Amino acid sequence: YRLAGTDVTTLSAEEQARVRSERIGFVFQSFHLVPRLTAAENIALPMTLAGIPAKERAVRVAAALAGFGLENRADHRPDQLSGGQRQRVAIARATIMRPALILADEPTGNLDRHTGEEVVHLLEELNRQGVTLVVVTHDQTIGGRARRQLLMEDGRIERDSAGMGGG
Repeated sequence: YRLAGTDVTTLSAEEQARVRSERIGFVFQSFHLVPRLTAAENIALPMTLAGIPAKERAVRVAAALAGFGLENRADHRPDQLSGGQRQRVAIARATIMRPALILADEPTGNLDRHTGEEVVHLLEELNRQGVTLVVVTHDQTIGGRARRQLLMEDGRIERDSAGMGGG
């Protein structure tokens, strides 16, 4: 596949791993936050693993916390956060490396309708800023907001159509 103009299949395994860590953000239904880390530490984790200096990490994490309305939750561990707050931490973590692509697997699956709507708005705003979103969902309301929809069944594409919404 090609990502941001690069044929990723021609890269070495190490270069492919770097692409995944720096150019692709992952958002999961069950959040996948590290339980013993605070919200700020979870958000900083990809930068820590990439070797970004602590000073830059602190600036970017502070901006992410503010941008996702989490500044008063920075020192809270995941078990001290609501589902919506956990998902916002997960999205902040997925976007902290400024990826070209976000892969979101049922990003609202564990959230109530109102909180899910807030998360969808966050993802749509990232898309308006130029991030490509690939969202896997069983929720037809969320899927219907996409500009392009692929209906898959048993691992095969059954339908490829333009969506009705702007996400």
